[in-house]
Amino acid sequence: MRAIEYTQFGPPLQVLRSVDVPVPVPGDGEVLLRVHAASVNALDWRLMLGKPWFVRVMARRARRAGAIRIGVDVAGEVEAIGSGVTRFQRGDAVFGVCRGAFAEYACAAEDRLVAKPRNVGFAEAAAVPVAAITALQGLRDRGRLQPGQHVLVDGASGGVGTFAVQVAKALGARVTAVCSTRNVAIARAIGADHVIDYTREDFLHDARRYDLVFAANAHRSLFDYRRVLRPGGVHVMAGGGTARIVQAFLLASLLSRLTRKRSAPLMAKITRPDLETLAGMLASGALAPVIERRPTTARHRAHGPAIWRD
Repeated sequence: MRAIEYTQFGPPLQVLRSVDVPVPVPGDGEVLLRVHAASVNALDWRLMLGKPWFVRVMARRARRAGAIRIGVDVAGEVEAIGSGVTRFQRGDAVFGVCRGAFAEYACAAEDRLVAKPRNVGFAEAAAVPVAAITALQGLRDRGRLQPGQHVLVDGASGGVGTFAVQVAKALGARVTAVCSTRNVAIARAIGADHVIDYTREDFLHDARRYDLVFAANAHRSLFDYRRVLRPGGVHVMAGGGTARIVQAFLLASLLSRLTRKRSAPLMAKITRPDLETLAGMLASGALAPVIERRPTTARHRAHGPAIWRD
């Protein structure tokens, strides 16, 4: 089978290669998927680039073991099952996360997959897992979002951000989205009540104050986000550059104890119950992935990923 892998850190055109490799064999508690679609998200390119520095440390052990198969988000059809698998059988359409999704076949743990809704395409399902779970856990769990609250989503046009707007709306919130000019229409289309074009105005100068600020890809400092919180409000940081991440992990806990505003860095975890929640939202239409680009040739449609906004 064909698969995409890399053996050193760097940009995709320099380090990614397509290789012929054996079809993997599912282990205990695993299924073998015939991959219909895979999506690219920030996790993939951070691991590939080895940036920021702590991602490089995390990936170093895997690199020492040999080439790394890239791709996490996946949707496909169960081709074979390993011992102990009870929830799926051959032919089931599923989505979730795996290792090496950018390939014709990939193995995934049974508890990292759920049934794909019948009214949802494989590309749409593959665009969901990592980014949507990040949004769900950040808003519902870390942010403790309640119906009627007002949420600011900074980075609302990225992979996590587009899901954050929709999840917040599904949870009953009023949403202000921050994005660039070219993405204003998208933010409105996915349900934002108010959109701030950051190329023309600064949310810090807006009179609104928020119960929850969700920084999908933090471009501003921890202090900026806290400035627009109401007393008792929560700032959740789901991503950003190294300096922003370090600042949040060093200061969030201290500032939360000293003031009536809470800051909560997020490390999302893939769980089957949350994948089931997202599958239900997909089936109902509450969640609609924003796919920026799809493979255009027959060859790429057969083996390439759906490429989407981040």
